[in-house]
Amino acid sequence: MRQRTRHAAVSLACCAALLGPAAATAAAAPASGHDPARGTLPAGDGWASASGGTTGGAAADRGHVRTVRTWDEFRAALAAGDGEPRIIRVVGTIDANAAGCAAFEAPGYDFATYLDAYDPAVWGYDTPVSGPQEDARAASAANQAAAVQAYVPSDTTVVGVGRNAGIRGAALQIKDADNVIVRNLTLESPLDCFPQWDPTDGERGAWNSAYDAAVVHHSTHVWLDHNTFTDGRYPDSSLPRHYGELYQQHDGELDVVRGADLVTVSWNVFEEHAKTLMIGNSDGAGGTDRGRLRVTLHHNLFRGVGERAPRVRFGQVDAYNNHYVITGAADESYSYSFGIGFESRLVAEKNSFRLADGVSPGRILKKWSEAPVTAEHNHVNGAPADLVAAHNAEFPETPLQRDAGWRPTLRTRVDHPRAVPGVVVPRAGAGRIR
Repeated sequence: MRQRTRHAAVSLACCAALLGPAAATAAAAPASGHDPARGTLPAGDGWASASGGTTGGAAADRGHVRTVRTWDEFRAALAAGDGEPRIIRVVGTIDANAAGCAAFEAPGYDFATYLDAYDPAVWGYDTPVSGPQEDARAASAANQAAAVQAYVPSDTTVVGVGRNAGIRGAALQIKDADNVIVRNLTLESPLDCFPQWDPTDGERGAWNSAYDAAVVHHSTHVWLDHNTFTDGRYPDSSLPRHYGELYQQHDGELDVVRGADLVTVSWNVFEEHAKTLMIGNSDGAGGTDRGRLRVTLHHNLFRGVGERAPRVRFGQVDAYNNHYVITGAADESYSYSFGIGFESRLVAEKNSFRLADGVSPGRILKKWSEAPVTAEHNHVNGAPADLVAAHNAEFPETPLQRDAGWRPTLRTRVDHPRAVPGVVVPRAGAGRIR
């Protein structure tokens, strides 16, 4: 990961810091009417504000500001780097998969033949799939990956213009980068054209897909703000079933993994998705993740999501003032919200939950591994609720420990949990930057 450049934005932040926290915040925060493309993360606003802050491409000169309207233009703007800060302005909705899935099919691949070859009645459930059709599927998947993944480099701001900017079918990769901002975009989850059948996954096998709408991978100082993450035209309810299992063509909406650090996720909408937001992707990744994966989530709306909001391994994660609207019944479309994973240190405070009928507060937390959690001053259906006590009463066989062992200090606006729905619902998501 190369040394960050801050240029004029750094000088502004440093001067403001000398004048005190209030001045630093005023200098960093975009003023009313200010171009969001030049906005920088306010001082003290979550983990991404630590250790130098996050300015993205705010200091870009005119020659490094690009406006794009197509997927090819977008990828060309990302690739045309010379180490200077850059701003990429997205106009309208651009589509990474406009040609359709057939354009990626490798020679010899045929889905009907694939289904016949690996039908559990023929193949069974004990052995991973292999052979000509699996090889052709993998080659087709590689073609799609090359076409729909886009890599966001250091010192870059990607921002939607106006209220209706977005990217469909793409997997944004913030990988090996530092100082990146993504704002004001509707990101429709990429549809994996070639999910792999794994007969050994669970008792009945499962279809596994490959792409997230955005991934922060071994990157630092990343701010994702006022975006809408959605399955859009292809909700899971629209997908077929094969071998009796959902033909799952979605993976996550946002993953923060593999040594990523100092990330702030604010004022976004995550909606109508199953596996939503994962922080840390493996219990065995301690060599890269231990002491990192520091992420702040605040004033986000999680609406109709099934799980991982977020699921955490290793990281010190601060989740406050988020609003959760649980629309599905337990054990059907809803599993849990906060996943307590290996060596995690999650602080979940002053969040608001609206639960569907039949969903108990005890399901909001799920214990995956032995790790302490701080869950205080949260509201469920408008009333204070002790989420740890609710979980331990309902699931006494997997009790949670209290006290994550640290207290967040990098917070700016903190709302009373009773006020959170009225604050977050009208203001979170793409097209709502003030």
